[in-house]
Amino acid sequence: MTSPDPTAELAARLAQLEERLAALEERAPDDDALGSLLAGLLPAEALRHMRAARRSDLLAIRVLLDRWLARLEREPARRRRRESIHLD
Repeated sequence: MTSPDPTAELAARLAQLEERLAALEERAPDDDALGSLLAGLLPAEALRHMRAARRSDLLAIRVLLDRWLARLEREPARRRRRESIHLD
């Protein structure tokens, strides 16, 4: 039995998250209760800044995931060396 490829699993998960992000970015701020509340309390400039900050955070996470994926693809699986311990 073979174990699932972690790189393929991460790539599939990343694709799912990118689809969800695209769907969220297309929605208007009034599509949810929190967005409606914030739109009524905060100026439009503050809302734009907060959205840009969330996007920046997500892009930073993407960079980390890409780096981890590249490392997984570059490095072969490390096997632990067996060690014999003799007990007297």
